[in-house]
Amino acid sequence: MDGNGRWARARGLPRIRGHQAGVEALRDIVTACAEWDIPYVTLYSFSTENWARPRAEVDFLMGLLQRYLRHELDVLQKNNVRLLTIGSSEQMPEPVRRDLAAAMQSTAGNTGLTLTLALSYGSRAEIVEAVRALAREAAAGVVCPDDIDENMVAARLQTSGTPDPDLLIRTSGEMRISNFLLWQIAYTELWVTPTYWPDFRRAELLRALEDYAGRERRFGKVEAP
Repeated sequence: MDGNGRWARARGLPRIRGHQAGVEALRDIVTACAEWDIPYVTLYSFSTENWARPRAEVDFLMGLLQRYLRHELDVLQKNNVRLLTIGSSEQMPEPVRRDLAAAMQSTAGNTGLTLTLALSYGSRAEIVEAVRALAREAAAGVVCPDDIDENMVAARLQTSGTPDPDLLIRTSGEMRISNFLLWQIAYTELWVTPTYWPDFRRAELLRALEDYAGRERRFGKVEAP
């Protein structure tokens, strides 16, 4: 979800107004995905690199996340959405962690859309931690290094239990992955739009899905005759 700051700057508004507008887009997209029976959505909400932003902006984003968790919980429940998170949550302020845990517990029994928020998340750090876990198990004699395969690595990633993404949508026209789910998107289809995130609504999401539906996914194989 990219382009909040540029959306605000184009309108002569402070950056925080862009983040506020981004929450409105988030509500529309999550509701649409729930209504359309999309089973999994992962949103890159706050990266490990985002901690380097000005303190005032980071504090505002943490407060905005708290308000989202509190005010949108009824919407998540109404739409049968289960909330999960990936990332280094221990870096986040304790009140945010508390509200996040409460929201996940409240929605744990929901059976519709699984919404995963990537918070204080970086894919390289995630992969490194999975390698460390396997190294510890190998040192303890639990696993044999020669037996380590892709499935074993995937099982130790934070996304274990959820399928790899079929489609990755990047807003604001940026042509890069930005340290997001590097292992998981090995064969994910990409769709990039110049639209800033605050303007990204269900109509454009539908265009992305329609484009995806017309693609042939070969996973390295030759085209079907």
